[in-house]
Amino acid sequence: STPIFYANGPPHIGHLYSALLADALHRHRGLRDAGPGRLSTGTDEHGLKIQQAAAAAGTSPPELCERVSGLFHQALTQAAVSFTDFTRTSEPRHQRAVRHFWGALRDGGALYKGSYEGWYCTPEECFLPESQLAERRDAQGHPCKVSLETGHQVHWTKEENYMFRLSAFRDPLQKWLRDNPHAISPDPFYQHVLRWLEEDLPDLSVSRERSRLQWGIPVPSDSTQTIYVWVDALVNYLSVVGYPETHGEWWPAAHHVVGKDILKFHAVYWPALLMAAGLAPPERIFVHSHWTVHGQKMSKSLGNVIDPFACIGRYTVDGFRYFLLRQGVPERDCDYYDEKVVKLVNSELADALGGLLNRSTAFSINPSNTYPCFSESCFPKILDYRGTKAVGRASAEDYEFVASVASLPLQVASYFEGFQIYKALECIALCVRQTNSFFQRHRPWKLNQKDPAEKLWLDTIIHVTLECLRVYGTLLQPVIPHTADKLLSRLAVEPEERGLSSLTFLPRYNGKPCPFEGRQLGPDTGILFQRLEKSRQHQIETKKL
Repeated sequence: STPIFYANGPPHIGHLYSALLADALHRHRGLRDAGPGRLSTGTDEHGLKIQQAAAAAGTSPPELCERVSGLFHQALTQAAVSFTDFTRTSEPRHQRAVRHFWGALRDGGALYKGSYEGWYCTPEECFLPESQLAERRDAQGHPCKVSLETGHQVHWTKEENYMFRLSAFRDPLQKWLRDNPHAISPDPFYQHVLRWLEEDLPDLSVSRERSRLQWGIPVPSDSTQTIYVWVDALVNYLSVVGYPETHGEWWPAAHHVVGKDILKFHAVYWPALLMAAGLAPPERIFVHSHWTVHGQKMSKSLGNVIDPFACIGRYTVDGFRYFLLRQGVPERDCDYYDEKVVKLVNSELADALGGLLNRSTAFSINPSNTYPCFSESCFPKILDYRGTKAVGRASAEDYEFVASVASLPLQVASYFEGFQIYKALECIALCVRQTNSFFQRHRPWKLNQKDPAEKLWLDTIIHVTLECLRVYGTLLQPVIPHTADKLLSRLAVEPEERGLSSLTFLPRYNGKPCPFEGRQLGPDTGILFQRLEKSRQHQIETKKL
Protein backbone atom coordinates (compact mmCIF):
# COMPACT_ATOMS: atom_id res chain seq x y z
CA SER A 1 0.00 0.00 0.00
CA THR A 2 0.98 3.61 -0.53
CA PRO A 3 -0.30 6.21 1.92
CA ILE A 4 -3.57 7.68 0.68
CA PHE A 5 -2.57 11.15 -0.45
CA TYR A 6 -4.06 14.27 1.08
CA ALA A 7 -6.39 15.92 -1.43
CA ASN A 8 -5.65 19.56 -0.54
CA GLY A 9 -3.28 20.12 -3.49
CA PRO A 10 -1.94 18.50 -6.67
CA PRO A 11 0.61 15.63 -6.66
CA HIS A 12 4.37 16.27 -6.46
CA ILE A 13 7.36 13.96 -6.87
CA GLY A 14 7.34 13.01 -3.17
CA HIS A 15 3.92 11.41 -3.68
CA LEU A 16 5.12 9.73 -6.86
CA TYR A 17 8.20 8.35 -5.07
CA SER A 18 6.04 6.63 -2.42
CA ALA A 19 3.89 5.13 -5.16
CA LEU A 20 6.85 3.98 -7.30
CA LEU A 21 8.52 2.23 -4.35
CA ALA A 22 5.27 0.36 -3.64
CA ASP A 23 4.78 -0.36 -7.35
CA ALA A 24 8.29 -1.80 -7.77
CA LEU A 25 7.77 -4.07 -4.72
CA HIS A 26 4.35 -5.16 -6.04
CA ARG A 27 5.66 -5.89 -9.56
CA HIS A 28 8.69 -7.73 -8.16
CA ARG A 29 6.40 -9.91 -6.03
CA GLY A 30 4.25 -10.70 -9.09
CA LEU A 31 7.34 -11.81 -11.06
CA ARG A 32 8.34 -14.13 -8.20
CA ASP A 33 5.02 -16.03 -8.41
CA ALA A 34 4.57 -15.38 -4.70
CA GLY A 35 0.79 -15.87 -4.73
CA PRO A 36 -1.95 -13.25 -5.06
CA GLY A 37 -1.01 -9.64 -4.40
CA ARG A 38 -2.65 -6.25 -4.69
CA LEU A 39 -1.45 -2.65 -4.62
CA SER A 40 -3.68 -0.07 -2.97
CA THR A 41 -3.45 3.72 -3.16
CA GLY A 42 -5.94 6.58 -3.13
CA THR A 43 -6.83 9.94 -1.63
CA ASP A 44 -7.52 11.11 1.91
CA GLU A 45 -10.39 13.57 1.54
CA HIS A 46 -11.55 14.69 4.99
CA GLY A 47 -10.29 17.14 7.60
CA LEU A 48 -9.90 20.79 8.49
CA LYS A 49 -7.13 21.40 5.97
CA ILE A 50 -9.41 20.41 3.07
CA GLN A 51 -12.30 22.40 4.49
CA GLN A 52 -10.00 25.46 4.58
CA ALA A 53 -8.37 24.80 1.17
CA ALA A 54 -11.82 24.52 -0.45
CA ALA A 55 -12.97 27.78 1.18
CA ALA A 56 -9.77 29.55 0.00
CA ALA A 57 -10.34 28.25 -3.55
CA GLY A 58 -13.98 29.38 -3.51
CA THR A 59 -15.27 25.85 -3.99
CA SER A 60 -16.88 23.12 -1.87
CA PRO A 61 -14.86 20.29 -0.25
CA PRO A 62 -16.49 17.59 -2.47
CA GLU A 63 -15.67 19.56 -5.65
CA LEU A 64 -12.07 20.17 -4.54
CA CYS A 65 -11.61 16.46 -3.67
CA GLU A 66 -13.13 15.31 -6.95
CA ARG A 67 -10.67 17.46 -8.92
CA VAL A 68 -7.54 16.70 -6.86
CA SER A 69 -8.30 12.98 -6.54
CA GLY A 70 -8.60 12.91 -10.35
CA LEU A 71 -5.13 14.49 -10.64
CA PHE A 72 -3.61 11.80 -8.38
CA HIS A 73 -5.34 9.03 -10.30
CA GLN A 74 -4.04 10.49 -13.57
CA ALA A 75 -0.45 11.01 -12.29
CA LEU A 76 -0.18 7.45 -10.94
CA THR A 77 -1.67 5.98 -14.13
CA GLN A 78 0.72 8.00 -16.31
CA ALA A 79 3.68 6.87 -14.20
CA ALA A 80 2.67 3.21 -14.85
CA VAL A 81 1.86 2.52 -11.19
CA SER A 82 0.07 -0.85 -11.36
CA PHE A 83 -2.43 -0.21 -8.57
CA THR A 84 -5.30 -2.65 -8.21
CA ASP A 85 -7.31 -0.46 -5.79
CA PHE A 86 -7.79 3.31 -5.57
CA THR A 87 -9.60 4.26 -2.37
CA ARG A 88 -11.29 7.59 -1.74
CA THR A 89 -12.21 8.21 1.88
CA SER A 90 -15.39 9.96 0.69
CA GLU A 91 -16.72 6.61 -0.66
CA PRO A 92 -19.61 4.91 1.19
CA ARG A 93 -17.74 1.54 1.50
CA HIS A 94 -14.88 3.30 3.31
CA GLN A 95 -17.18 5.33 5.60
CA ARG A 96 -19.04 2.16 6.56
CA ALA A 97 -15.72 0.49 7.49
CA VAL A 98 -14.71 3.52 9.60
CA ARG A 99 -17.98 3.48 11.52
CA HIS A 100 -17.59 -0.24 12.19
CA PHE A 101 -13.98 0.24 13.33
CA TRP A 102 -15.07 3.02 15.70
CA GLY A 103 -17.69 0.64 17.12
CA ALA A 104 -15.00 -2.02 17.70
CA LEU A 105 -12.84 0.52 19.59
CA ARG A 106 -15.83 1.66 21.66
CA ASP A 107 -16.99 -1.89 22.43
CA GLY A 108 -13.47 -2.87 23.47
CA GLY A 109 -13.41 -0.05 26.05
CA ALA A 110 -10.61 1.84 24.28
CA LEU A 111 -12.52 5.17 24.02
CA TYR A 112 -13.67 7.65 26.66
CA LYS A 113 -14.91 11.23 26.52
CA GLY A 114 -12.52 13.79 27.95
CA SER A 115 -11.64 17.44 27.80
CA TYR A 116 -8.53 18.07 25.74
CA GLU A 117 -6.49 21.19 25.30
CA GLY A 118 -3.21 21.79 23.58
CA TRP A 119 -1.38 23.28 20.60
CA TYR A 120 -3.12 22.16 17.39
CA CYS A 121 -1.39 22.23 14.02
CA THR A 122 -3.97 22.35 11.19
CA PRO A 123 -1.58 21.50 8.29
CA GLU A 124 -0.45 18.37 10.15
CA GLU A 125 -3.94 17.71 11.58
CA CYS A 126 -2.59 16.91 15.07
CA PHE A 127 -1.87 18.24 18.55
CA LEU A 128 1.81 18.82 19.31
CA PRO A 129 3.54 18.68 22.74
CA GLU A 130 5.47 21.73 24.00
CA SER A 131 8.77 19.88 23.31
CA GLN A 132 8.04 19.92 19.57
CA LEU A 133 7.38 23.66 19.38
CA ALA A 134 9.52 26.76 18.84
CA GLU A 135 8.90 30.51 19.33
CA ARG A 136 8.77 32.60 16.13
CA ARG A 137 7.21 35.82 14.86
CA ASP A 138 4.33 35.76 12.38
CA ALA A 139 4.05 37.91 9.21
CA GLN A 140 2.76 40.84 11.33
CA GLY A 141 5.72 40.52 13.70
CA HIS A 142 3.65 39.13 16.59
CA PRO A 143 5.16 36.28 18.65
CA CYS A 144 3.69 32.85 17.82
CA LYS A 145 4.46 29.17 18.27
CA VAL A 146 5.37 26.87 15.36
CA SER A 147 6.06 23.17 14.85
CA LEU A 148 9.82 22.51 15.17
CA GLU A 149 9.73 19.93 12.38
CA THR A 150 7.64 21.72 9.75
CA GLY A 151 7.61 25.40 10.76
CA HIS A 152 3.78 25.46 10.59
CA GLN A 153 2.01 27.75 13.07
CA VAL A 154 0.04 26.13 15.91
CA HIS A 155 -2.98 27.44 17.83
CA TRP A 156 -4.11 26.74 21.39
CA THR A 157 -7.27 24.65 21.18
CA LYS A 158 -9.56 23.41 23.92
CA GLU A 159 -12.27 20.87 23.17
CA GLU A 160 -14.31 18.06 24.63
CA ASN A 161 -13.41 15.04 22.48
CA TYR A 162 -13.33 11.28 22.47
CA MET A 163 -9.96 10.03 23.66
CA PHE A 164 -8.22 6.77 22.74
CA ARG A 165 -6.37 4.95 25.55
CA LEU A 166 -3.02 4.98 23.69
CA SER A 167 -1.13 4.94 27.02
CA ALA A 168 -2.41 1.39 27.66
CA PHE A 169 -0.65 0.09 24.54
CA ARG A 170 2.95 0.94 25.30
CA ASP A 171 3.87 -2.57 26.48
CA PRO A 172 1.99 -4.41 23.69
CA LEU A 173 3.63 -2.14 21.09
CA GLN A 174 7.11 -2.72 22.53
CA LYS A 175 6.51 -6.48 22.60
CA TRP A 176 5.26 -6.46 18.99
CA LEU A 177 8.41 -4.65 17.82
CA ARG A 178 10.79 -6.78 19.88
CA ASP A 179 9.18 -9.95 18.48
CA ASN A 180 9.28 -8.57 14.90
CA PRO A 181 12.62 -6.81 14.32
CA HIS A 182 11.84 -6.48 10.58
CA ALA A 183 8.38 -4.96 11.12
CA ILE A 184 9.81 -1.50 10.33
CA SER A 185 12.53 -1.07 7.68
CA PRO A 186 15.15 0.35 7.25
CA ASP A 187 16.54 -0.25 10.73
CA PRO A 188 17.19 3.42 11.75
CA PHE A 189 13.42 4.01 11.61
CA TYR A 190 12.77 0.86 13.67
CA GLN A 191 15.16 2.19 16.34
CA HIS A 192 13.45 5.58 16.18
CA VAL A 193 10.05 4.05 16.97
CA LEU A 194 11.52 2.05 19.88
CA ARG A 195 12.86 5.34 21.31
CA TRP A 196 9.40 6.94 20.99
CA LEU A 197 7.96 4.06 22.97
CA GLU A 198 10.39 4.74 25.81
CA GLU A 199 8.90 8.23 26.21
CA ASP A 200 5.51 9.13 27.61
CA LEU A 201 2.67 7.91 25.44
CA PRO A 202 -0.29 10.20 26.23
CA ASP A 203 -3.84 9.27 25.26
CA LEU A 204 -4.86 10.42 21.79
CA SER A 205 -7.74 12.72 20.88
CA VAL A 206 -9.68 10.83 18.17
CA SER A 207 -12.55 13.21 17.40
CA ARG A 208 -13.11 16.93 16.82
CA GLU A 209 -16.12 19.12 17.60
CA ARG A 210 -18.55 19.00 14.68
CA SER A 211 -19.04 22.78 14.93
CA ARG A 212 -15.32 23.18 14.08
CA LEU A 213 -15.06 20.37 11.54
CA GLN A 214 -18.05 19.45 9.41
CA TRP A 215 -16.08 17.84 6.57
CA GLY A 216 -15.58 14.35 7.94
CA ILE A 217 -17.38 11.23 9.18
CA PRO A 218 -19.62 11.89 12.20
CA VAL A 219 -19.01 9.81 15.33
CA PRO A 220 -21.66 7.03 15.38
CA SER A 221 -24.32 7.87 18.00
CA ASP A 222 -22.86 11.37 18.71
CA SER A 223 -23.60 13.91 16.00
CA THR A 224 -21.72 16.69 17.88
CA GLN A 225 -18.34 15.05 17.04
CA THR A 226 -16.43 14.24 13.85
CA ILE A 227 -13.99 11.28 13.68
CA TYR A 228 -10.40 12.52 13.66
CA VAL A 229 -9.05 12.55 10.09
CA TRP A 230 -6.09 10.28 10.85
CA VAL A 231 -8.25 7.49 12.30
CA ASP A 232 -10.51 7.78 9.27
CA ALA A 233 -7.55 7.71 6.84
CA LEU A 234 -5.70 4.77 8.43
CA VAL A 235 -8.79 2.56 8.17
CA ASN A 236 -8.39 2.72 4.35
CA TYR A 237 -5.91 -0.18 4.69
CA LEU A 238 -8.80 -2.27 6.07
CA SER A 239 -11.67 -0.94 3.96
CA VAL A 240 -9.73 -1.76 0.78
CA VAL A 241 -9.60 -5.46 1.74
CA GLY A 242 -13.31 -5.67 2.57
CA TYR A 243 -13.43 -4.83 6.32
CA PRO A 244 -15.45 -5.79 8.31
CA GLU A 245 -16.53 -8.89 6.32
CA THR A 246 -13.78 -10.27 4.08
CA HIS A 247 -10.58 -8.57 5.36
CA GLY A 248 -9.41 -11.86 6.92
CA GLU A 249 -8.37 -13.12 3.48
CA TRP A 250 -5.66 -10.44 3.36
CA TRP A 251 -5.10 -8.87 6.77
CA PRO A 252 -2.49 -8.67 8.37
CA ALA A 253 -0.38 -9.47 5.26
CA ALA A 254 -0.06 -5.76 4.53
CA HIS A 255 3.17 -3.97 3.61
CA HIS A 256 2.75 -0.21 4.08
CA VAL A 257 5.10 2.16 2.22
CA VAL A 258 5.17 5.52 4.04
CA GLY A 259 7.20 8.73 4.24
CA LYS A 260 9.15 9.37 7.44
CA ASP A 261 6.91 12.37 8.29
CA ILE A 262 3.95 10.01 8.91
CA LEU A 263 5.91 7.29 10.70
CA LYS A 264 4.41 7.89 14.15
CA PHE A 265 0.86 7.59 12.78
CA HIS A 266 1.71 4.27 11.08
CA ALA A 267 4.10 2.68 13.58
CA VAL A 268 2.58 3.81 16.91
CA TYR A 269 -1.04 5.00 16.57
CA TRP A 270 -2.17 2.56 13.83
CA PRO A 271 -0.87 -0.70 15.44
CA ALA A 272 -2.33 0.41 18.79
CA LEU A 273 -5.72 1.17 17.20
CA LEU A 274 -5.67 -2.22 15.46
CA MET A 275 -4.85 -4.06 18.70
CA ALA A 276 -7.67 -2.19 20.44
CA ALA A 277 -10.08 -3.28 17.68
CA GLY A 278 -8.98 -6.92 18.07
CA LEU A 279 -6.81 -7.02 14.93
CA ALA A 280 -3.09 -7.72 14.37
CA PRO A 281 -0.65 -4.96 13.33
CA PRO A 282 0.48 -4.88 9.68
CA GLU A 283 3.23 -7.31 8.67
CA ARG A 284 5.70 -4.66 7.52
CA ILE A 285 6.13 -0.89 7.36
CA PHE A 286 8.65 0.40 4.81
CA VAL A 287 9.78 3.97 5.48
CA HIS A 288 11.40 6.42 3.08
CA SER A 289 12.81 9.95 3.32
CA HIS A 290 12.04 13.08 1.32
CA TRP A 291 13.15 14.76 -1.91
CA THR A 292 14.74 18.19 -1.85
CA VAL A 293 15.26 20.45 -4.88
CA HIS A 294 18.76 21.91 -5.24
CA GLY A 295 19.21 21.14 -1.54
CA GLN A 296 16.02 22.97 -0.47
CA LYS A 297 12.84 21.47 0.93
CA MET A 298 9.95 21.53 -1.55
CA SER A 299 7.33 24.09 -0.58
CA LYS A 300 4.60 26.08 -2.27
CA SER A 301 5.94 29.30 -0.77
CA LEU A 302 9.35 28.75 -2.42
CA GLY A 303 7.61 27.85 -5.69
CA ASN A 304 9.89 24.81 -6.12
CA VAL A 305 7.33 22.01 -6.02
CA ILE A 306 8.22 19.56 -8.79
CA ASP A 307 5.31 18.62 -11.04
CA PRO A 308 5.34 14.89 -11.94
CA PHE A 309 3.43 15.44 -15.21
CA ALA A 310 6.18 17.79 -16.46
CA CYS A 311 8.89 15.32 -15.36
CA ILE A 312 7.28 12.43 -17.24
CA GLY A 313 7.01 14.64 -20.32
CA ARG A 314 10.65 15.65 -20.05
CA TYR A 315 12.35 12.37 -19.05
CA THR A 316 9.79 9.73 -20.21
CA VAL A 317 7.93 7.44 -17.81
CA ASP A 318 10.76 4.91 -17.51
CA GLY A 319 13.49 7.57 -17.36
CA PHE A 320 11.85 9.28 -14.40
CA ARG A 321 10.93 6.01 -12.66
CA TYR A 322 14.55 4.87 -13.02
CA PHE A 323 15.95 8.12 -11.64
CA LEU A 324 13.72 8.19 -8.53
CA LEU A 325 14.23 4.51 -7.70
CA ARG A 326 17.96 4.50 -8.51
CA GLN A 327 18.78 7.71 -6.61
CA GLY A 328 16.27 7.52 -3.76
CA VAL A 329 17.87 6.20 -0.57
CA PRO A 330 15.18 5.44 2.05
CA GLU A 331 17.38 6.38 5.03
CA ARG A 332 18.22 9.93 3.93
CA ASP A 333 16.78 12.83 1.97
CA CYS A 334 17.70 12.90 -1.73
CA ASP A 335 18.22 15.86 -3.99
CA TYR A 336 16.58 16.45 -7.36
CA TYR A 337 17.81 18.67 -10.19
CA ASP A 338 17.45 18.44 -13.94
CA GLU A 339 21.12 17.88 -14.88
CA LYS A 340 21.37 14.98 -12.45
CA VAL A 341 18.43 13.14 -14.06
CA VAL A 342 19.74 13.69 -17.59
CA LYS A 343 23.25 12.52 -16.71
CA LEU A 344 22.14 9.35 -14.91
CA VAL A 345 19.48 8.27 -17.41
CA ASN A 346 21.70 8.93 -20.44
CA SER A 347 24.69 7.12 -19.01
CA GLU A 348 22.93 4.04 -17.58
CA LEU A 349 19.86 3.51 -19.78
CA ALA A 350 20.65 5.10 -23.16
CA ASP A 351 24.41 4.45 -23.37
CA ALA A 352 25.29 1.45 -21.19
CA LEU A 353 22.14 -0.71 -21.57
CA GLY A 354 20.85 0.56 -24.93
CA GLY A 355 24.35 0.67 -26.43
CA LEU A 356 25.05 -2.91 -25.37
CA LEU A 357 21.85 -4.21 -27.00
CA ASN A 358 22.60 -2.25 -30.15
CA ARG A 359 26.17 -3.51 -30.48
CA SER A 360 25.39 -7.17 -29.73
CA THR A 361 22.49 -7.38 -32.21
CA ALA A 362 24.12 -5.33 -34.99
CA PHE A 363 23.74 -6.84 -38.47
CA SER A 364 27.53 -6.64 -39.05
CA ILE A 365 28.31 -9.17 -36.27
CA ASN A 366 25.02 -11.07 -36.13
CA PRO A 367 23.76 -11.12 -39.75
CA SER A 368 21.46 -14.12 -39.14
CA ASN A 369 19.65 -12.13 -36.37
CA THR A 370 19.64 -15.17 -34.03
CA TYR A 371 20.54 -16.07 -30.46
CA PRO A 372 23.82 -17.79 -31.43
CA CYS A 373 25.32 -20.97 -29.94
CA PHE A 374 27.64 -21.17 -26.94
CA SER A 375 30.89 -23.10 -27.34
CA GLU A 376 32.20 -25.03 -24.30
CA SER A 377 35.63 -25.30 -25.91
CA CYS A 378 35.92 -21.49 -26.08
CA PHE A 379 34.49 -20.94 -22.57
CA PRO A 380 35.00 -24.20 -20.59
CA LYS A 381 33.55 -24.56 -17.08
CA ILE A 382 36.13 -24.01 -14.33
CA LEU A 383 35.30 -24.74 -10.72
CA ASP A 384 37.68 -22.14 -9.28
CA TYR A 385 38.65 -19.43 -11.75
CA ARG A 386 40.80 -17.53 -9.21
CA GLY A 387 44.47 -17.98 -10.04
CA THR A 388 43.62 -20.08 -13.09
CA LYS A 389 45.39 -19.33 -16.32
CA ALA A 390 43.09 -18.69 -19.25
CA VAL A 391 41.65 -21.84 -20.80
CA GLY A 392 39.96 -21.78 -24.19
CA ARG A 393 39.46 -18.18 -25.27
CA ALA A 394 38.01 -16.81 -22.01
CA SER A 395 40.18 -14.84 -19.57
CA ALA A 396 40.19 -14.95 -15.75
CA GLU A 397 38.38 -11.59 -15.89
CA ASP A 398 35.61 -13.20 -17.96
CA TYR A 399 35.04 -15.91 -15.36
CA GLU A 400 34.83 -13.29 -12.62
CA PHE A 401 32.31 -11.29 -14.63
CA VAL A 402 30.14 -14.35 -15.41
CA ALA A 403 30.12 -15.27 -11.70
CA SER A 404 28.94 -11.77 -10.74
CA VAL A 405 26.04 -11.89 -13.26
CA ALA A 406 25.11 -15.42 -12.06
CA SER A 407 24.78 -14.13 -8.47
CA LEU A 408 22.80 -11.03 -9.51
CA PRO A 409 19.19 -12.39 -9.34
CA LEU A 410 19.58 -13.49 -5.69
CA GLN A 411 21.34 -10.27 -4.77
CA VAL A 412 18.55 -8.19 -6.36
CA ALA A 413 15.87 -10.28 -4.59
CA SER A 414 17.48 -9.73 -1.18
CA TYR A 415 17.73 -5.95 -1.77
CA PHE A 416 14.05 -5.79 -2.76
CA GLU A 417 13.19 -7.79 0.37
CA GLY A 418 15.15 -5.31 2.51
CA PHE A 419 13.54 -2.23 0.84
CA GLN A 420 16.83 -1.19 -0.77
CA ILE A 421 15.75 -0.99 -4.39
CA TYR A 422 18.47 1.59 -5.12
CA LYS A 423 21.12 -1.00 -4.18
CA ALA A 424 19.54 -3.58 -6.48
CA LEU A 425 19.75 -1.05 -9.34
CA GLU A 426 23.34 -0.19 -8.41
CA CYS A 427 24.31 -3.89 -8.75
CA ILE A 428 22.54 -4.20 -12.10
CA ALA A 429 24.25 -1.03 -13.41
CA LEU A 430 27.64 -2.40 -12.33
CA CYS A 431 27.03 -5.70 -14.17
CA VAL A 432 25.91 -3.80 -17.29
CA ARG A 433 29.22 -1.91 -17.21
CA GLN A 434 31.13 -5.21 -16.81
CA THR A 435 29.27 -6.69 -19.80
CA ASN A 436 30.24 -3.69 -21.92
CA SER A 437 33.88 -4.21 -20.84
CA PHE A 438 33.66 -7.91 -21.75
CA PHE A 439 32.32 -7.04 -25.20
CA GLN A 440 34.92 -4.31 -25.73
CA ARG A 441 37.77 -6.52 -24.47
CA HIS A 442 37.15 -9.22 -27.08
CA ARG A 443 36.28 -6.95 -30.03
CA PRO A 444 33.94 -9.37 -31.78
CA TRP A 445 33.74 -7.05 -34.80
CA LYS A 446 37.42 -7.81 -35.48
CA LEU A 447 36.88 -11.60 -35.66
CA ASN A 448 36.84 -13.34 -39.04
CA GLN A 449 33.40 -14.91 -39.48
CA LYS A 450 34.66 -17.16 -42.32
CA ASP A 451 37.14 -18.90 -39.99
CA PRO A 452 35.21 -21.70 -38.14
CA ALA A 453 37.26 -21.34 -34.90
CA GLU A 454 36.82 -17.54 -34.88
CA LYS A 455 33.10 -17.91 -35.65
CA LEU A 456 32.67 -20.23 -32.62
CA TRP A 457 34.25 -17.60 -30.36
CA LEU A 458 32.27 -14.74 -31.96
CA ASP A 459 29.01 -16.63 -31.38
CA THR A 460 30.02 -17.38 -27.78
CA ILE A 461 30.75 -13.69 -27.07
CA ILE A 462 27.34 -12.71 -28.47
CA HIS A 463 25.58 -15.59 -26.65
CA VAL A 464 27.07 -14.51 -23.28
CA THR A 465 26.19 -10.85 -23.95
CA LEU A 466 22.58 -11.67 -24.89
CA GLU A 467 22.24 -13.91 -21.82
CA CYS A 468 23.39 -10.96 -19.67
CA LEU A 469 20.90 -8.62 -21.38
CA ARG A 470 18.11 -11.17 -20.82
CA VAL A 471 18.91 -11.24 -17.09
CA TYR A 472 19.02 -7.42 -16.87
CA GLY A 473 15.77 -7.05 -18.83
CA THR A 474 14.03 -9.55 -16.54
CA LEU A 475 15.34 -7.92 -13.34
CA LEU A 476 14.51 -4.37 -14.50
CA GLN A 477 10.82 -5.11 -15.23
CA PRO A 478 9.59 -3.78 -11.84
CA VAL A 479 11.43 -0.47 -12.36
CA ILE A 480 11.31 0.34 -16.10
CA PRO A 481 8.47 -1.85 -17.41
CA HIS A 482 8.24 -0.39 -20.94
CA THR A 483 11.99 -0.45 -21.65
CA ALA A 484 12.38 -3.94 -20.15
CA ASP A 485 9.53 -5.20 -22.33
CA LYS A 486 11.15 -3.70 -25.44
CA LEU A 487 14.50 -5.30 -24.54
CA LEU A 488 13.05 -8.75 -23.83
CA SER A 489 10.91 -8.66 -27.01
CA ARG A 490 14.02 -7.86 -29.06
CA LEU A 491 15.66 -10.96 -27.51
CA ALA A 492 12.55 -13.04 -28.38
CA VAL A 493 11.85 -13.81 -24.71
CA GLU A 494 8.19 -14.85 -24.54
CA PRO A 495 5.87 -13.37 -21.85
CA GLU A 496 5.81 -16.70 -19.94
CA GLU A 497 9.66 -16.75 -19.90
CA ARG A 498 9.96 -13.45 -18.02
CA GLY A 499 9.34 -14.58 -14.44
CA LEU A 500 11.97 -14.46 -11.71
CA SER A 501 11.36 -17.94 -10.29
CA SER A 502 12.55 -19.60 -13.51
CA LEU A 503 15.40 -17.17 -14.26
CA THR A 504 18.65 -19.02 -14.97
CA PHE A 505 21.75 -17.43 -16.45
CA LEU A 506 24.01 -19.07 -19.06
CA PRO A 507 22.77 -22.66 -18.60
CA ARG A 508 25.12 -23.88 -21.37
CA TYR A 509 28.13 -22.97 -19.23
CA ASN A 510 26.80 -25.48 -16.68
CA GLY A 511 26.22 -28.16 -19.33
CA LYS A 512 22.44 -27.64 -19.48
CA PRO A 513 20.40 -26.78 -22.59
CA CYS A 514 19.54 -23.15 -23.32
CA PRO A 515 16.00 -22.72 -24.70
CA PHE A 516 17.00 -19.52 -26.51
CA GLU A 517 19.96 -20.93 -28.43
CA GLY A 518 19.39 -20.83 -32.18
CA ARG A 519 16.15 -18.87 -31.77
CA GLN A 520 15.39 -16.07 -34.21
CA LEU A 521 15.60 -12.69 -32.42
CA GLY A 522 12.55 -10.42 -32.25
CA PRO A 523 12.12 -7.54 -34.69
CA ASP A 524 14.55 -4.63 -34.42
CA THR A 525 12.66 -1.96 -32.46
CA GLY A 526 15.33 0.70 -32.99
CA ILE A 527 17.01 2.59 -30.18
CA LEU A 528 16.19 1.03 -26.79
CA PHE A 529 16.19 4.34 -24.89
CA GLN A 530 16.47 7.71 -26.62
CA ARG A 531 19.14 9.97 -25.10
CA LEU A 532 17.70 12.99 -23.26
CA GLU A 533 18.69 16.45 -24.45
CA LYS A 534 20.62 18.65 -22.06
CA SER A 535 18.26 21.47 -21.49
CA ARG A 536 18.77 25.09 -20.67
CA GLN A 537 15.39 26.60 -21.51
CA HIS A 538 13.46 23.44 -20.60
CA GLN A 539 14.45 23.40 -16.92
CA ILE A 540 11.52 21.85 -15.12
CA GLU A 541 11.98 24.05 -12.28
CA THR A 542 8.34 23.98 -11.60
CA LYS A 543 4.89 24.84 -12.12
CA LYS A 544 3.75 27.51 -9.66
CA LEU A 545 0.93 25.87 -7.78
